[in-house]
Amino acid sequence: MDTVLTKSPELAAEFIRNGGIVAFPTETVYGLGANVFNARAIKKIFKVKKRPGDNPLIAHVASVDQIKQLTSGINGRAEKFINAFFPGPLTIVLHKSERVSNIATAGLDTIGVRMPRLEIAREFLSACGTPVVAPSANISGRPSPTTWQSVAEDMFGKIECFLQGDMTEIGLESTVVDCTEETPLLLRQGAISLEELQAVVAGTKLHLPATGDLIKSPGLKHRHYSPRAKVRILDRDLQITDTDRVAFIGLKKHNETFKRELICDSIDEYAHSLYEFFRKCDRWSIDIIYCEPVEEKGIGAALMDRIRRAAQS
Repeated sequence: MDTVLTKSPELAAEFIRNGGIVAFPTETVYGLGANVFNARAIKKIFKVKKRPGDNPLIAHVASVDQIKQLTSGINGRAEKFINAFFPGPLTIVLHKSERVSNIATAGLDTIGVRMPRLEIAREFLSACGTPVVAPSANISGRPSPTTWQSVAEDMFGKIECFLQGDMTEIGLESTVVDCTEETPLLLRQGAISLEELQAVVAGTKLHLPATGDLIKSPGLKHRHYSPRAKVRILDRDLQITDTDRVAFIGLKKHNETFKRELICDSIDEYAHSLYEFFRKCDRWSIDIIYCEPVEEKGIGAALMDRIRRAAQS
């Protein structure tokens, strides 16, 4: 398949309207989009990503009015989050409408919805004229792409179009909060922290999944975010004897000299850089990537969540 590269949101949207698949940038990571009401296109997303069918997709909207097409209603808790954080890196989970295919929601009666704040993403979604389901634009299990070039590593020749944008601002996937119960539950950590959610709806809690729970958010059940290199959380006292094919990313330079390393000025920069550094390490044939742990406050909680999941292998 010939994949069209474009910087035009309008041209990219034509492929969505015609039943195609489009990779597009958001402020979090690049997404792999299809018309939420086109079951054939949604099936293609699962196929090209090699995504398990029990991993639900998130719908992206251009306006609050489009949320009404996807859900059976917006309750008061969700409305408060929408007013506070839309557009932005927050996904809210609501009961879905009958119009939404069970394929998109992995058989659940709920759907995650968000409104990106990145201007090119909003122009694209507006031009599509329909909500767009979009998981990250990578092969399942791999680090999410934060540049269109990284999308190309996994998706070139497999989908109809790439909407080219800059490297993403945040670099980690959106926060996901379940609004279907009386007490909102934070399902997936992201740039919007638990403390920020609680400032809007005081009772919001961090969900601690138990065996048998329904998984209402992507990024929780299957292996995620992993490069081919092994990922390890670095103990400062660890003695590393062979650094020839070993890399390091963190905030402070380690006493060892690594083959490749990235020292970040802040936790925000660390989060922004993590996935692309993982992908670069694979290009450099690195065997082990050591990641410095950070305080689990704000986006640090999301960063440590992604590092731990990447290290599960």
